[in-house]
Amino acid sequence: MHRLEEKVAFITGGGAGIGRASALLFAKEGAQIVIAERDVAAGEETAALVEASTGRPALFIQTDVTEPESLEDAVKRTVARFGRFDVLYNNAGGSTVRDSRVTDAPVEEFWSKMKLDLFGTWLGCRYGIQAMMDTGNGGSVINSTSIFALIGTHGKDAYTAAKGAVSALTRSMAVEYASYRIRVNAVAPGATATERVLKLLKDDGVTSKSLDGQLFGLVQPEDIAHAALYLASDESRSTTGHILAVDGGLTIS
Repeated sequence: MHRLEEKVAFITGGGAGIGRASALLFAKEGAQIVIAERDVAAGEETAALVEASTGRPALFIQTDVTEPESLEDAVKRTVARFGRFDVLYNNAGGSTVRDSRVTDAPVEEFWSKMKLDLFGTWLGCRYGIQAMMDTGNGGSVINSTSIFALIGTHGKDAYTAAKGAVSALTRSMAVEYASYRIRVNAVAPGATATERVLKLLKDDGVTSKSLDGQLFGLVQPEDIAHAALYLASDESRSTTGHILAVDGGLTIS
């Protein structure tokens, strides 16, 4: 039996990188996939790839995770289509080369990171967890934090603040919703071979320095997807409030 058989998995930022790898893997493990993605072309491409690789259609919903109405509508459409809501993967987020230390970073960069990485996750949980509670099947929430939230680093204070808040929120919600049989965990990727990170490695000395400490080099998107699969599946039924680092050993090197 597939590890996500009969489950519905809602993945934000599913148009590329880790989100796309997770959509493909979750579908192969039996899940009905919902791709909540702002970029229409990327979202539709992932949906087509899911169908081509599994024969299973994926639902693409154009979604802006920073807009409450957009996320609420996407969650409602998911429940209307499938009648349940089992896995929420708040994958959308990211850093930019504009980030820096507190005394140098543009103020608007701080609020940009808070809006996308923290508020987008908060909104996903606001509507996704409510759907899990309403359908009464329990569920799994997987948030995306970062190894920068686990270690001290240079030049990423806005992004680190946002991801640190995601980690704290993850632990708080794990306690809050346990009585509903809803698990809340997070994955903390190291430098991962996505298009966005590969560009940062050329333009951003902070990301390239962190890669130097990864004992196995760049993490592959599929490695993060497999970690998320564990947290999505019933194999993690006793795991909640956990931050799972997938970083090639960076946090211990």
